[in-house]
Amino acid sequence: MNAMTQPVPASPDLAAVKQRQQAAWSSGNYAVVGTTLQIVGERLAEAADLRWDERVLDVAAGNGNASLAAARRGCAVTSTDYVPALLERGRQRAGAEQLDIAFQVADAEALPFGDASFDAVLSTFGVMFTPDHARAAREMLRVCRPGGRIALANWTPEGFIGQVFKVLGKHLPPPPGLQPPSLWGTRAHLDELFGEQAARTVVTPRTFNFRYRSPAHLIEVFRAWYGPVQKAFEALPAEQGLALAHDLAELQERLNISPAEPGRPAALLVPGEYLEVVVTRA
Repeated sequence: MNAMTQPVPASPDLAAVKQRQQAAWSSGNYAVVGTTLQIVGERLAEAADLRWDERVLDVAAGNGNASLAAARRGCAVTSTDYVPALLERGRQRAGAEQLDIAFQVADAEALPFGDASFDAVLSTFGVMFTPDHARAAREMLRVCRPGGRIALANWTPEGFIGQVFKVLGKHLPPPPGLQPPSLWGTRAHLDELFGEQAARTVVTPRTFNFRYRSPAHLIEVFRAWYGPVQKAFEALPAEQGLALAHDLAELQERLNISPAEPGRPAALLVPGEYLEVVVTRA
């Protein structure tokens, strides 16, 4: 086949992909899993050097880990997500700590804010799941003032969650041409997304430890509460669902670093690699 007759790569229907993703994240209750990741938001707030009274936007905030971390540091925080139920979880958490945070439903690819509205824009394992990576990056750059910071926590392709999504993709292939979320966990893709509008980009590999009783326990929790995994099991026939559970358990067993110790219960400890990213806006 010569170059003139090669098939044109398929372009995914990004609007349809977004609708499916929104349905997935609206199912279950991501907050059950999300609250375990709070330490990531605290680390990111420190990496971004957030200061009292700075205007901070949390994009695809979920149940508000980075929003809470920024508010604890005296920032004027706006927490956004396209899943209202997750914002409500964040609102409840903020109320319990008497933190003043504004919550607003918003699409990460079409942020309803003016240019240069914020001193810092944050996202922990959120914006990386947008279907249109370039558009989401442009929106974060647009609403961040010159000299401000865009701070992200993104799962890497090689890390645990990146591999979980590879397993899911093996059983339920994504639409052809769709960029995988874990690309946000690579330096090359970050440079491509932020390019000349980044005066400086600092990328630091970090690890979040997933702690559960066993591989079966983690699968049980994710299947019940983590939307993408829940939807994958719902979409598969029973036999294929068993195969998915087997592959997820095998992945965890391979990555588990918790030693068996006399007198202590068996445990699962799986390191989850992510990139902590701070982009200084040019």
